[in-house]
Amino acid sequence: MTDRIRSRRILLAEDEEAMRTYLVRALKNAGYEVDSVDRGTLALPLLEESHYDLLLSDIVMPEMDGIELAQKCNAVSPQTKVMFITGFAAVSLKASADQPRAKVLSKPFHLRDLVMEVERVFDDRREATL
Repeated sequence: MTDRIRSRRILLAEDEEAMRTYLVRALKNAGYEVDSVDRGTLALPLLEESHYDLLLSDIVMPEMDGIELAQKCNAVSPQTKVMFITGFAAVSLKASADQPRAKVLSKPFHLRDLVMEVERVFDDRREATL
């Protein structure tokens, strides 16, 4: 893995424990630094206290859903990219002033697809800064 990938920090918000464990392992194996929480209300303080390159969030979670979390993330950490994972394939999101543009990956997905989409998010960001 390159240092560029290793330096990338991801915050994962996923309420399903088995899925969270599975995703953390895959992202760490791909060379990313990953912190994970089981709800949006636990993710928000981490976004306020630390820098993350990507918020990877389930949409449907208890206490605070992924959409609300993404809106709050945009307010407290606007440089953090957002990517959603969801079991609801029909969900579509439109960018607005209070909702950042985000990639949506529908469950089930292969870990290879997840890592590839995360890499695309970071590649898009790198190209935007050139």
